Amino acid sequence: MKTRHTLELADIKQIAAAAEAEALKNQWAVTVAIVDEGGHLLSLTRLDGAAPLSAHVATAKAHAAALGRRETKGFEDMINGGRTAFVTAPAIEGMLEGGVPIMKDGHCLGAVGVSGVKASEDAQVARAGIAALGL
Repeated sequence: MKTRHTLELADIKQIAAAAEAEALKNQWAVTVAIVDEGGHLLSLTRLDGAAPLSAHVATAKAHAAALGRRETKGFEDMINGGRTAFVTAPAIEGMLEGGVPIMKDGHCLGAVGVSGVKASEDAQVARAGIAALGL
């Protein structure tokens, strides 16, 4: 039997605060979603000015990153590269850049999804949140 790491409330708050700080530093109105390894929502923060739709998109990006154990940019690149059948993959949406898994020792603890600005900026905010954990 294995012992595994899991996100705790303090971790979630730390990720959310760091992601929010990165967004505010750049004056980006985004939504930040944090999910566990199964893609279940743990935290959702919609900053002032972020579009209501961004709450759905950020959550979907986080969910896809957690279930896929990879950045959602990889899904987007795969689809844009011609493997369009992948859009029919079951149980995942949000296959757009901006979802980043939280990995420790090769295991996925969850993911952060961000929506509201350019895709690369969404990913930047997600990575800043995860970096706060010092993994």
